[in-house]
Amino acid sequence: MPHDEGHAHIDPASGDRRVAIAIWANGILTVAQIVGGIFAQIVGGIFAGSLALIADAIHNFSDMASLVIAFGARKISRRPADGQMTFGYQRIEIVAALINYTTLIVIGLYLIYEGAMRMIDPPEVLGWWVVILGGMALAVDTLTAMLTYSMQKGSVNIRALFLHNLSDALSSVAVIVGGTLILLYDIRWIDPAITIGIALYILYLAFTEIGGTIRLLMLASPPKIEIEEMIRAVVSVEGVEDMHRVHFWQIDENRVSVDAHIVVARDHWDGMEAVKSDIKKMLAEEFGIIHSTLEFEHPDHAHRDAPVFGIE
Repeated sequence: MPHDEGHAHIDPASGDRRVAIAIWANGILTVAQIVGGIFAQIVGGIFAGSLALIADAIHNFSDMASLVIAFGARKISRRPADGQMTFGYQRIEIVAALINYTTLIVIGLYLIYEGAMRMIDPPEVLGWWVVILGGMALAVDTLTAMLTYSMQKGSVNIRALFLHNLSDALSSVAVIVGGTLILLYDIRWIDPAITIGIALYILYLAFTEIGGTIRLLMLASPPKIEIEEMIRAVVSVEGVEDMHRVHFWQIDENRVSVDAHIVVARDHWDGMEAVKSDIKKMLAEEFGIIHSTLEFEHPDHAHRDAPVFGIE
């Protein structure tokens, strides 16, 4: 069945401008948090005694790196195919997404460890530092998430970037709430507790999305297309007797490819081109598969007991 997600596509130049603006916004935050910035937020977090503020600063810094990786991947992905990369360079965006999700997981695990250590002996926390610096980060995180929201629906690379920024914006909200509770009630354990909550949410986002990215890299069958149904549809085409040695994978998020051996009936052998045309038309119309490579076999010379999948 054709699987049109109905995504609004943004032209590459406009998308690049959005990511570039996000990089500049996070870059300004980075400078602002070095002179009254990420280091100032980290130093401020240490000075304020707030692990949640330090966690938010580390996450902000990772956002900057994620933006640069995503932007570079978008540029490289548009290079034309060549002798080294015959399918083109689009899969670099999948690699970029994997790097960003892996970074989220590492950060999440580290924050859980640090939060657990501080739950044992909660230090004194200066609430105003937490609220003010958390608010600075929230403004930029929200801007970046808004810039990448409409782009993330059609790109695993930008979706990883969007989740980085969304989780960071929510982290900043949690930091501000924690700082406010500390100011009002001097509840010291709330800071490491919020940190652990932030970390668990980061891990949830990362593990929810990373599986699909790994599937793409492993050349797995597209999850939204039933391969058994597709094989039955091909075999039902007039003139087709069998289909085997099927390889079915996603070149990138938007392009599906299949190659297979097709056994053509004797009385249709002379009309092989018509059979091929019917198969390709059916694949395109019913399954949205535009790219297919088919090898035809005469029933007298077909591979016997050939597996449906694999290359054996």
